[in-house]
Amino acid sequence: MNDATLAIAAPEPSPAAHPPVPELRPRWNPASVALIVLAWLILHIGGLFSPGLLDDVDSIYIEIAREMLARHDFVTPYVDGIRFFDKPPLMYWLAAGSMHLFGTHAWAARLPLALLTLCLFLATYALGLRLCAYLSPARSPDRGALYSALALATCIGPYLYTRFFIPDILLALWMTLAVHLFLVALDRALPQSLQTWVPHLRRSLTAAKVGPRPIEPPSRAHPLASGFPTASHPGGPSSRSFIAKGWVPAPQTSPEPAGAPLNLTAAAQSPLLPMLAFAAVMDLNVLTKGLIGLVFPLAFVLLYLAITRNLRLLPRLHPLASIATFLAIAAPWHILAALRNPAIPLPPGLGLPARAGWAWFYLYNEHIARFLSRRIPHDYGQVPIPLFWILAVVWLIPWAAFLPAAIARHLRNLRHPTSATPRDREAAITLLLWAALVLGFFTASARQEYYSLPALPALALMVGGLLARADSHPVPQDQRARHSTLSPSLYLLVPITSLLAAIAAFFAIATPSPAPGTDISALLTQGSSGYNLSLGHLFDLTAAAMGLFRGPLALFALSMIVIGPVAHAVRHRGHTFAANLTLATAATGLLLCIHEGLTRFYPTLGSEPLANAVTAEQHLHPRPPEAPGDLILIDGELTAGSTLLFYTQQPVHLVDGRINGPWYGSFWPDAPDLFETETSLHQLWSSPRRIFLLTYHPQDRTRDLTPAAPVHSLASAGGKSILTNRP
Repeated sequence: MNDATLAIAAPEPSPAAHPPVPELRPRWNPASVALIVLAWLILHIGGLFSPGLLDDVDSIYIEIAREMLARHDFVTPYVDGIRFFDKPPLMYWLAAGSMHLFGTHAWAARLPLALLTLCLFLATYALGLRLCAYLSPARSPDRGALYSALALATCIGPYLYTRFFIPDILLALWMTLAVHLFLVALDRALPQSLQTWVPHLRRSLTAAKVGPRPIEPPSRAHPLASGFPTASHPGGPSSRSFIAKGWVPAPQTSPEPAGAPLNLTAAAQSPLLPMLAFAAVMDLNVLTKGLIGLVFPLAFVLLYLAITRNLRLLPRLHPLASIATFLAIAAPWHILAALRNPAIPLPPGLGLPARAGWAWFYLYNEHIARFLSRRIPHDYGQVPIPLFWILAVVWLIPWAAFLPAAIARHLRNLRHPTSATPRDREAAITLLLWAALVLGFFTASARQEYYSLPALPALALMVGGLLARADSHPVPQDQRARHSTLSPSLYLLVPITSLLAAIAAFFAIATPSPAPGTDISALLTQGSSGYNLSLGHLFDLTAAAMGLFRGPLALFALSMIVIGPVAHAVRHRGHTFAANLTLATAATGLLLCIHEGLTRFYPTLGSEPLANAVTAEQHLHPRPPEAPGDLILIDGELTAGSTLLFYTQQPVHLVDGRINGPWYGSFWPDAPDLFETETSLHQLWSSPRRIFLLTYHPQDRTRDLTPAAPVHSLASAGGKSILTNRP
């Protein structure tokens, strides 16, 4: 047998030779939590009330929640009275519950997403306490956790994709909680006499390569690096401060016999509770986004156990109890949805099965067919693989500058396990596997630009650990730790931010302001082919349109200067903590620029002003009781003006719009007849009913409809107009 085989076969060292190590649990620092909450309040509560809902999925998902409240049906989602099977119900339930409490307002519907985003930041902080405490300064063992949470709170991706009501940021929350709960359960799965600070790595790849080895003395002059006091320093380096704050137990004056049980309750030692919580988090994941919420956590668990050669521990993780918990929470909605929406005959020639219901569309079409890019209808875009990976880094801006060095450090810890502590190895395996799992899955399947969001907490934790390590070594004694943050700051942040600041300042100064009352649509290049991507409207911007954004551009330029040159100057002087807080503050300013830019761009993205014009006209000039009711139409598919549904709270008919979202649900016999043709539009226009038509082509429609009845323009905004047949 070779050395590796002998190492694996060797018996576990006796508890007397390797005594149990007390688990170090840095407490939550109120000051750090206050900083995280402050950033969240400024960015997410401050942006809760503006702009209005966006056309497309933002308003469609919230309208589904409103219709759930109106119909008192919380099983089958409906939009505009038509079944909508695209997504599971948790997001709808959250918005409906909030609107039930606070009223039918856009901010009330958005509130649960904002609150759960705060939970994501705090969950990242909690996991950072485990993975980054040993890298942080002895006096501030939560420093890495703080940096990780602030990086996630002030980077571009999570902020952008909480500006509209989509579920993907919640996948990041559920994944963060699932990873943490699994690691806690795995710690408890070993026999008590074998538990150390990272017990599940005792017989991992490192043991296979080098065999069991004595636990090293603290490295990098940090008491958390090895996990327990040394012989020469019974209390450990700087141990008195840790003992006083409760992070480490005080040394025993009379040591317990070898192998004596730790003073913990049986419940605290058992992996049952964290595994039941893990199953419950998977339930929330599945009810948020579907079966992907099952794939990521389970794949992480199995791959982590395989990599660390701990698959033998799987039976100790209470799989049967976890499965029972999962089914008890997730199964009821799925069963009810299938029973209430059974298979019905479907028309031939459309690529659909002869009979299908909720189960076919949701379980097969929305999951398997989407994965294979064969979904019917194919109403979504797909970014190229290289762009998808680039955007995964872009979403972490400005903290992405430190990501290459952070990834390199974790890879180095895996390549050289003998020089890495157990926490080094645990963090490296956890974070690299987590990020690779998410990015690799969507590389092989259908992908949109924001599908990388569940990997961002892992990337933020990598960056947070790197920055905390530099905090522990702010002086040149450890050149690698110091240069790991100085070099990215100097060679990436400073030049890139300086260039962007110069460009933004140029447009802020040189571009003339448009005349008052100018519609932004007159300054844009309309008709981009990228509208099926979430940020496709950015390609409509022109140099002339920049005049509408002079204020945000000026603040953008200032934020870039602070993120780059100013923060680097502070970092170069050894004030790493101040430099990182400066970067976080400037990044907050950058995101406020994005919010203000979105607000000014809103007339193109949403239709709230047009909906308000319709309701105001109805209130000012109500129709006689004996007259037929008003009718609102959208010239095209539902996403062209879906905010009309929420803000008017009236059904909307679609002209040549039986496509995409409501298409499949329209085949149900009880679906309302909402779909108009050119012929029926002309008939309605000449009828006694008052018609409100939202259209992107008011001049063409005016010429087309005038022979049927007079055409009056009620309101215009963002390139859209409301036409009516009554003055």
